[in-house]
Amino acid sequence: MRRDRTDRLVPFEKSRRVIRLDKRGGKRSGYEVAANVFGIFGAACLLYCAGIAIAGFGTYFFLIWGGMGAVCIGLWALLRNRRFMEAIPRWMKTTCCVIFCMGLLLFGGVEGKILSQYNAQAAPGADYLIVLGAQWKSTGPSEVLRRRLDKAVSYLEQNPDTRVIVSGGQGDNEAISEAEGMRGYLLQAGIEESRILVEDASSNTYENLVFSGELLDRENDKVVIVTNNFHVFRALSIAKKQGYHKAEGLAASSVLGMGPNNLLREFLGVLKDFWVGNL
Repeated sequence: MRRDRTDRLVPFEKSRRVIRLDKRGGKRSGYEVAANVFGIFGAACLLYCAGIAIAGFGTYFFLIWGGMGAVCIGLWALLRNRRFMEAIPRWMKTTCCVIFCMGLLLFGGVEGKILSQYNAQAAPGADYLIVLGAQWKSTGPSEVLRRRLDKAVSYLEQNPDTRVIVSGGQGDNEAISEAEGMRGYLLQAGIEESRILVEDASSNTYENLVFSGELLDRENDKVVIVTNNFHVFRALSIAKKQGYHKAEGLAASSVLGMGPNNLLREFLGVLKDFWVGNL
C-alpha cells in the first residue's frame, strides 16, 4: 500500500520559509523603540536643514543636518527589518551600541562645557578687548560679527580706558580684511581711533589669539575676549593654552533658531582643536 505524498516529511535543511507570529498586545521590542527614535530624529534633521537653507543663514555646514537625517532614516528602515537584525551577530550589535553610547556621553560632556560659558560676562576695567573675526560681507559685517561688534561697543563705552584689538584676516570671499571692516564699524560707532589696534593676518580662532597676543602682555594684561555665546568656551580655552593669565569671555548673542547648528559645529571645533593640541 503506497503512502500518500502528504505524509512525507520535509527535511529541515530544505526548509526555507519561516513563519513568524507577532504577539498581540505585547510590549514593543527595543529595536522598534530605537527605530522610532531614529525615524523622528531623522525627519527633524531634514526639516531643520531645509529651514536653514530657506533662511539663508551661515555657511554650508548646515548640510550636515541633511546627511544626519538621511543616515537616521536609513537606521530606522534597518531596525524595522527583523530578518536583517536577526542576521547580525550579537557581538556586532553590542559593539555598535557601546560605541553609540560613548559618543553620546562625549557629546553631552563637550556641550556641557560649551554651555557653561554661554552667558559669560566680563568684569569692568579690562586693559584690552579682543574681538574675534567672522565673515565680512560686501554689505558689511555678517550678523554673527555685528553682534560681536555691538557687544564690544557697549563695553568700550562703559570702560573708556580699555583698548580694543580687532582680529581677522581677509578670506577669499571678502573684499577687505575682517579686521579692517571691524575697525571702520567701531569708528562709525564713536570709538576713538587711538583705542583700536588691528590684527589682520589670522584665519581662525587659534591664529586670532596667537597674533593678537603679540600686541599685549599675556601674563599681566587683563583681557576680555568678545565672541558669540557658543564660541566663548573654545576661545577661552585656546587663550589659556597660549598663556593669557587674566582672560575673560564676553558673550554676544547668536541668531535665533541657529542654536542647534552652532552647538553641533562648535562641538566638532572643540574636538578638532583638542586633537591638534590647541586646547
